[in-house]
Amino acid sequence: MSYLDNLLFAILLGIGIGYFSINVRKLIRNIKLGQDVDRSDNPSARWGNMALIALGQSKMVKRPIAGFLHIIVYAGFVIINLEVLEIIIDGLFGTHRVLSFMGGFYDFLIGSFEVLALLVLVSVIIFLVRRNVIKLKRFIHADLKGWPKSDANYILYFEIVLMSLFLLMNAADFHLQNLPEHFGHYSKAGAFPVSQYIAPIFDGMDSSLVSMLERSFWWLHIAGILVFLNYLYFSKHLHILLAFPNTYYADLNAKGKFNNLESVTNEVKLMMDPNADPFAAPANPDAAPAKFGASDVQDLNWVQLLNAYTCTECGRCTSACPANITGKKLSPRKIMMDTRDRLEEVGRNIDANKGVFVPDNKTLLNDYITPEELWACTTCNACVEECPVNISPLSIIMDMRRYLVMEQSAAPMSLNAMMTNVENNGAPWPYNQMDRLNWKEEN
Repeated sequence: MSYLDNLLFAILLGIGIGYFSINVRKLIRNIKLGQDVDRSDNPSARWGNMALIALGQSKMVKRPIAGFLHIIVYAGFVIINLEVLEIIIDGLFGTHRVLSFMGGFYDFLIGSFEVLALLVLVSVIIFLVRRNVIKLKRFIHADLKGWPKSDANYILYFEIVLMSLFLLMNAADFHLQNLPEHFGHYSKAGAFPVSQYIAPIFDGMDSSLVSMLERSFWWLHIAGILVFLNYLYFSKHLHILLAFPNTYYADLNAKGKFNNLESVTNEVKLMMDPNADPFAAPANPDAAPAKFGASDVQDLNWVQLLNAYTCTECGRCTSACPANITGKKLSPRKIMMDTRDRLEEVGRNIDANKGVFVPDNKTLLNDYITPEELWACTTCNACVEECPVNISPLSIIMDMRRYLVMEQSAAPMSLNAMMTNVENNGAPWPYNQMDRLNWKEEN
């Protein structure tokens, strides 16, 4: 490579990583819009969750076929991209296969990369068939249309192009390495168990043309990786990065155990304090009064917002949801997608107004998620159990229900009747406590 090529590569690398860094800062800023919550307890269990669920894919393999294929694609993505280190060094310093000094180990690495690339191609094609030919129900659900459906396909196309470019690049390199006369810098290095069978397509071509094709595949491969990296922010495949912190910060409490709202606890303490003055001015008159529950993304905690960005949109939660199965409007996947969409909208608002959110007369509740969806939930935790990266749609649903009940008194009539009975009769049923044993007289 010439010095001009090295400079061009450095500029391309700088732009790719720079734009990615900008989006990462934006992502962190948006997540920090959420309320504070302490998830620093029991670090050993948290590290274990991250290792087992995010790295080990333990929840994915509950569906063996899809889980096995996903592990192949995941391992291929991680391991093959170790080659990017060599590409970066070669691109910046004009070398070619700079790590080939490792000899036999280098041969093993390149050979392993090629086998993985082939397996990834096969797996991705199967995934495309499942989505677009077989059309599994959770991939053609009403909440997965438009961009979310296209996004899933785009990322699979990306994988096919990147793996194909990798193998074509190696095939051209293999062809040039094995010419009878030594050509350029293409000295023998690496093992090519897959691309050696592709290399015959270059037989009969002029060596200079093959070299130009090899360089083209090389440039397109690294450019594709940088495009893929920056596409992640706009895609559900952000979970490739966020699955690790998301599983680490997931709730360790037993499923079904709900937290007490601090705002409610403070109100109760105030009511129970005989020395408290109910008419006293607030300590900080400029502070907004504490809200019971959540009506918008800023009312949720930062882990719930991290959940929204981590959602893989795989639909396992919705396919297991008894409310959805019986025809109710609720889809836990949609809850997470709506939360992310609203959070992105709030982020754009902040960007447009120089770092300050200007009220836009919209909220997550009603404008994105309807009360009908919230009240359809049975709180069975099936969605939480099914999620392969420990997301909890239920926690968002419950916080929004709390807002409806405690801020708007907008609970369904049957629920209001039950709460009135508990208040008046000490039980959910509309019978006076003195009449509870009357059933004995009927026998």
